[in-house]
Amino acid sequence: MRDSTTGKLLRRFKSKSVEADRLLDGSAAIDVCGVNHFYGSGDARKQVLHDNHLQVQPGEIVIMTGQSGSGKTTLLTLIGTLRRVQEGQLHVLGEPLHLARTSQINALRMRLGFIFQAHNLFSSLTALQNVRMALELQPGRHSRAEQNRRCEEMLTAVGLGDRIHYKPKGLSGGQKQRVAVARGLVHQPKILLADEPTAALDEKSGRDVVNLFQREARERGTAIVIVTHDNRILDVADRIVKMDFGKIARDTNLGEAALLGEMLHRCDLFTNVSVSTLTSFARKMKREEYLPGQRIVTYGDVGDRFYIIREGEVVVRRPPSNDDGETLPESTKGFANSFTDVARLSEGDFFGETALLNNAPRNAHVDAVTESVTYSLDAETFKEVMSEQKSMTEEVRSALFSE
Repeated sequence: MRDSTTGKLLRRFKSKSVEADRLLDGSAAIDVCGVNHFYGSGDARKQVLHDNHLQVQPGEIVIMTGQSGSGKTTLLTLIGTLRRVQEGQLHVLGEPLHLARTSQINALRMRLGFIFQAHNLFSSLTALQNVRMALELQPGRHSRAEQNRRCEEMLTAVGLGDRIHYKPKGLSGGQKQRVAVARGLVHQPKILLADEPTAALDEKSGRDVVNLFQREARERGTAIVIVTHDNRILDVADRIVKMDFGKIARDTNLGEAALLGEMLHRCDLFTNVSVSTLTSFARKMKREEYLPGQRIVTYGDVGDRFYIIREGEVVVRRPPSNDDGETLPESTKGFANSFTDVARLSEGDFFGETALLNNAPRNAHVDAVTESVTYSLDAETFKEVMSEQKSMTEEVRSALFSE
C-alpha cells in the first residue's frame, strides 16, 4: 500500500523523468556518446577512456568522482575543448566537437568557464586584472568601468573584496583558488568546468564557493561539471558520476536515489532501515526499461535480483498446480501455456525477494503490462540491506529487553 506522501514523491519523480527525456532532442548542454581517448602512439599507445556516455542538462550540477588516473580530468578537458575528440561523438552547447573546425571551437570557448586545479593566474596581474581577462576575451565587450564593477562584485562574492588589487604572490593558495573561481564565473558562462575547485579551501570558503555554483545553476541555468575528491561538497550535486579505469561506472541521480530510498522504506522488508541508509543503497540500483509484453523475470531462472517498480504496471504469472496447490512438473502437457495471472503490481510495489531469501529459482514469470521502469538490487547488495534490517531489529529488541 502506498500513502499520499509516496504518491507525491512519485509525481515529482515522474515530472523529473519527463524533463530528462527531453535531453534526447539535442537540448542537453553536454552530450558525450561513445567517447574513447588514447595517449601516445605506436607501441606506447594507451587507451585512457573507454566508451563513455554522459548527458548534462542546463542548470544541472554534476560531480565526477573516482580514483586518480580514472580518466576524470581527461574527460573534462575533452568537454572543455582543450583536447580533440579522437573517437565517438561529443556535443557541447549543440556544437559537434568531433566535427568542429578550429574557428568554431574558439568561438565555443567564449561560452565556457574553466577553473583549473593549478590556478593558472598571471603573476604580474592583480586579482581584478586576472579576473577581467575573462571579460576582455568576450565579443561585444563592456566598458572598462563596467568590467571592473563586475570583477569586483565576483571577487567579493568569493570573499576577496579586500584583495582585489593584490597580485598572486601576496595571496595564499586558497585565495588564489578563489580568484580562479571568480575568473571562471565572471563572464556568466553557459557551462562551468571545474577541476578540484575546493581542494585548497577551508570548509567555510569551500561552502561559499559551491553555494555560488548553486546560485549560477539555479538563476542562470549554468551546467556545471565538477571533478573532485572533496566529500564535503557532494550535497550540492544533482548527480554523481563515478569513473573507474577510464569508464563511467555509475551515474546516480540523487533526487532519484532519494525517492527510491523512500520507496524502499515503505517495503515491508526494510521498514526498520533508515531512509538515509536505503538511499545510499539505492544509488547502487540498476535502472531498466521494458515495453508492454516484455518479460522481466522468467520462471525457473536463478533469483539474483530484487526489483522495485518506479513506473508502469507488471503482471505476476504462476505455473499450473494441482488441487493441493503444488506446482506441476514442467513435463506436464501444456505447462508453458498454462500460467495464471495471480497479481498486478505498479509504482512502489516490489518483487523478486522470495527467490533471494530462500536461495531458490524464480517461482513465477513477471511481465510488463505497460511501458515500465524498474530498479533492481543485485543479490550481494540485497543481503547487505537485509543485514541492516536484522541489526536494526536486534537493536530494538535489545533496547526493549533492557527497559
